[in-house]
Amino acid sequence: MDEKIINNIKTLAIDMINKAGSGHPGIALGAAPIIYTLYAYHLNASTSDPNWVNRDRFVLSAGHASALLYATLYMAGYNISIEDLKNFRHSNFKTPGHPELDITPGVDVTTGPLGQGIATAVGLALGEKMLKERTKVNNESLIDHKVYVLASDGDLMEGVSYEALSLAGSLNLNNLVILYDSNNVTLDGRTESVFDENIKDRFKSIGFNYELVKNGENINAINKAISKTQNQKRPTIIEIKTIIGKGSYLEGTSKVHGKPLTEDDIKQLKYNLEIPNIEFYVDELARSEFRRKFQERSNIKYQKWANIYKEISQNNEYLNSIAYIFNRNIKCNFLNYDFKIDKVKEATRTTNNKVMNEISKFIPFLIGGSADLASTTNAYIQDLDITKDNFLGKNIHYGVREHAMGAISNGLALSNFRVFASTFLSFSDYLKPAIRMSCLMNLPVIYIFTHDSILIGPDGPTHQPIEQLAMLRSIPNIRVYRPCDLNELIGSWNNILNDNNHPSTLILSRTDVNQIPTSSKIGTTLGAYIIRKETKLDGIIIATGTEVETAYTLAELIERETNYSLRVVSMPSMEVFESTPLEYKNEILPKHKHIFTLEASSYFGWDKYATHNLGYNRFGISGSKDEVLKEMKFDFETLKTKIIEELNKD
Repeated sequence: MDEKIINNIKTLAIDMINKAGSGHPGIALGAAPIIYTLYAYHLNASTSDPNWVNRDRFVLSAGHASALLYATLYMAGYNISIEDLKNFRHSNFKTPGHPELDITPGVDVTTGPLGQGIATAVGLALGEKMLKERTKVNNESLIDHKVYVLASDGDLMEGVSYEALSLAGSLNLNNLVILYDSNNVTLDGRTESVFDENIKDRFKSIGFNYELVKNGENINAINKAISKTQNQKRPTIIEIKTIIGKGSYLEGTSKVHGKPLTEDDIKQLKYNLEIPNIEFYVDELARSEFRRKFQERSNIKYQKWANIYKEISQNNEYLNSIAYIFNRNIKCNFLNYDFKIDKVKEATRTTNNKVMNEISKFIPFLIGGSADLASTTNAYIQDLDITKDNFLGKNIHYGVREHAMGAISNGLALSNFRVFASTFLSFSDYLKPAIRMSCLMNLPVIYIFTHDSILIGPDGPTHQPIEQLAMLRSIPNIRVYRPCDLNELIGSWNNILNDNNHPSTLILSRTDVNQIPTSSKIGTTLGAYIIRKETKLDGIIIATGTEVETAYTLAELIERETNYSLRVVSMPSMEVFESTPLEYKNEILPKHKHIFTLEASSYFGWDKYATHNLGYNRFGISGSKDEVLKEMKFDFETLKTKIIEELNKD
């Protein structure tokens, strides 16, 4: 019966790919025994409650195997119809080209870019460890599950996977199991010339257990290998040797990786698998048996969990304290909270540390970390650090692993923690793929980027961000905040914490800034507001972050020297401002022939507001702050001269 079920999963996947005219038959034929064995004998999940908080997580890091996953989920009893399978890769069905969160029941992570899934799974495994410690009642925990990953050769080649798995080994994440579909073939050919390392030695060196299954068709061997992981003290990788496109005329070659099989190939394949040559044929007996195996075993764990939950549900105080494991919604208001700072002038990264630590007192599930830069980004909560011996802390030391930090943060957000990740703004490029995945999954990850402009002169052009703000603002579904002082920081945090569907970036300075008396928390929540009113509207300066103070001072000086009166608009978040009503936008930024933008960054993207951009589009230099500003023509006198020259053209 196992063989019948596997063969039916294979042919359903092949029919999906054939009807869609695109997809990846090679992994569907090669890895079907792996995914079947996992679901039939090990994975604990509920088809009736697919979002059960204590389900085992399955991450298809090899996202191109989506047809295989959908066929498996259908056969296992998830709410996926045969029509969904027939419309693979078509809109408005539950079977998109690569797995997507909140579209397909049973899909726990959006995957596609190789390496991102496996790194996100490390975050899920870390999240489970942290939740397990936080939800204990009478020595039993409400959370106790595994994280399984199906990974390909390509996943293990991507650098982000190595970063994340190295950290998983250091933290002894023994709840993480990697099922490695090892077929030695990628899209362009065999891997011998590009990927010939010793997987066993590599993974043992980073703290993993290693198991080898020599025949990927042998479900007993796969079953035994997965069983051995249940009581391990370290994470495990199971290398399962498979044949890509098993049974196809093209088996074992790259030609079977990424295009549909021919009609003749499908016919002979189904004949050899003893499946009728009927499109989307389902063996109802096999389907029924698979559902029984999967659901009966999972229901035992589900019922045990339900009994624990029933017992603790009598304690409302306890339930309130762990509400975050059921959903990530936060409702809070810090606008009236009296935050204290010691200095009138300090860097926003320093102010942010104080704000974060106050917020953390009210939101205990705010956690996060930095890629070996907590001591300089100041994104650190005064609490315990997370180590392999203690998962009750709030701070994660990622080491120098920006790529992994972003993806792991996504996994933690999927565990419903409110997560922050921090590094320098110029290094945000390292996190770009993970930020994009945050946006695709609507995960409210908070990215805290400091050292936000060329004002960090002595570090030189490698550390001076130029294009990063424009890059971040170009990503759909993100909210970018660049506050100028304490009030704007509080307004930004208030927005961020109450926004449960958008990732946010908080852009902070290393440069000291003054607290501006007219800055506004409420104005910040609207994305932009008038921070300096004009006596007559001769022009408008839009500024963000450290440049707000510069713009304010420029406007004051120009009015004294020339009698031109300029409005200054602080725009801490372009995206939030764009979401406000048209009436408000027109009130703050009426059409005018003299609208200047002032930001120590690339001016790319500001054209929709400005008639004059005072930024730049070139790399900086190594030098003192004043030397760099002079070189970039961004020093105070040059800016003042440019503005006055434009105003004089009337």
